[in-house]
Amino acid sequence: HVQLVESGGGSVQPGSSLQLSCAASGFTLDLYVMGWFRQAPGKEREGVSYIRGSDGSTYYTDSVKGRFTISSDSAKNTVYLQMNNLKPEDPAVYYCAAMIELPVTNLMRPANYDYWGRGAQVTVNS
Repeated sequence: HVQLVESGGGSVQPGSSLQLSCAASGFTLDLYVMGWFRQAPGKEREGVSYIRGSDGSTYYTDSVKGRFTISSDSAKNTVYLQMNNLKPEDPAVYYCAAMIELPVTNLMRPANYDYWGRGAQVTVNS
C-alpha cells in the first residue's frame, strides 16, 4: 500500500524558512521520481521541484531556484523540500508526489505522477 504523508507546513513571515517532509511507504525511493507541487487558491497545480531516485538529479522551477532545495534520505524513505527566503508568492498547499521513473519528457507534469500526498499548507504573512 503506497502512502505519502507530508509534514512541516506552517505560517511564517517573508524571508523565513520552512522544511517540508514527505514520508513514503509501500515503495522505495530508488525506483521513483519524487516531486513537489503546489497549488494556490484559484490556480492550477504547478511543479516546484523533483528528484530522481536513480541518480539523485534534481530540477527546480525558475521561481524557486536558489531558494528551495530538494533532497532525499533513502534510509528514512523520506523526501524533503527546504524552503528558504519565502516570498509572498510562495503560499500554497504543497503536495508530494511519486512516479515510477520512466523515460517521460516532462517530469513536472502532474498527470505523470501516480501517487499523491494530502498536502501541507504553507502561508507567508506579510
